[in-house]
Amino acid sequence: MNQLIAPSLLSANFGNLQKDCEMLNRSQADWFHLDIMDGIFVPNISFGTPVIKTIVKHTKKILDVHLMIVDPDKYINTFKSLGADILTVHYEACTHLHRTIQAIKETGMKAGIALNPHTSVDLLTDTLKDIDLVCLMSVNPGFGGQSFIENTFEKVRKLNYLREHTKTNFLIEIDGGVNTTNASKLVQSGANVLVAGSFIFRSENPTQTIADLKNI
Repeated sequence: MNQLIAPSLLSANFGNLQKDCEMLNRSQADWFHLDIMDGIFVPNISFGTPVIKTIVKHTKKILDVHLMIVDPDKYINTFKSLGADILTVHYEACTHLHRTIQAIKETGMKAGIALNPHTSVDLLTDTLKDIDLVCLMSVNPGFGGQSFIENTFEKVRKLNYLREHTKTNFLIEIDGGVNTTNASKLVQSGANVLVAGSFIFRSENPTQTIADLKNI
């Protein structure tokens, strides 16, 4: 299996982000996953621009930015300038989804669309050929450390079927509650990218935990 591992910095040690970033650089992690929350779209606030600038100084891998914010179109160029390689916005936050996707891709970033647990993958049918990544939330967005929602497996299988049926090649990313217990089944169902936060950073040996996820 060749799944990508994207540790979520939301669960990192905010008092020593440089140390955790350097650990990820040395590890088998493929991407850095950065959750941006505004306290409106989700009931939490996370990284601001100054913190992101600091993180970027210490990242040597792809920066996967997940916007959990209202009106994400306003900030597309901001995150491009900050160094994002992939910019994911929520389907539920975009009034004109196709226009948002095109605006992201025009900057040179990859465009991702995230779906909350209650949102059907069928709603993406008309935009699948324009999307580089679909992020399925396997917990309710806003906080780390939540339990995995079991229905996610069915959503992954359905999305994988749509990908094959439409002959598209977007990546399927899973965000929330990912661990070594469910990772193998997620990949077998069609997932390509596994986001894990607390499972990695709260483990006794985060580097080994990343390796375990990478090599399931």
